[in-house]
Amino acid sequence: MSDTPKPETADRLAKVMARAGLCSRRDAEGWIAAGRVTVNGKKVITPAFNVTSRDKITVDGKPLAERQGTRVWLYHKPAGLVVTEKDPEGRPTIFEALEEQGLPRVVTVGRLDINTEGLLLLTNDGGLKRILELPSTGWLRRYRVRAYGYVTQAQLDALKDGITVEGVNYGPI
Repeated sequence: MSDTPKPETADRLAKVMARAGLCSRRDAEGWIAAGRVTVNGKKVITPAFNVTSRDKITVDGKPLAERQGTRVWLYHKPAGLVVTEKDPEGRPTIFEALEEQGLPRVVTVGRLDINTEGLLLLTNDGGLKRILELPSTGWLRRYRVRAYGYVTQAQLDALKDGITVEGVNYGPI
């Protein structure tokens, strides 16, 4: 075994800002381009900039908070809220509701339709979100659905091959 220390890995500045819970990566890229971010006392204006844990990052003159440990929350989404950070139609979002509850910046694992209520997983770790959402990771997902009204077995069987609703193709269930 070698006693030589491993070189520290560097990450993109926007990714580090997002992992600190400050904002999304896309927002961080905008803040960097706007000149709001410095690294080791020097203004950075390109998001294509790598940093390590030794770098001193400030945003609007304030030091970047340390990265938080990974956390997961269970959230019962009520009907009527959109699962998106910014809705162009101005509808209420779950993130507005979460902000009112004082939660830190989180991302959702998956999504639910606006008229659907049910369990959503929230996390402060975008890497965990990605692992849980990717089909290639093989995570088994089970859903329990309640339909109001009368549904026949033939209607349920039709879902096995996927359906088209108002011009939108939905995959098999």
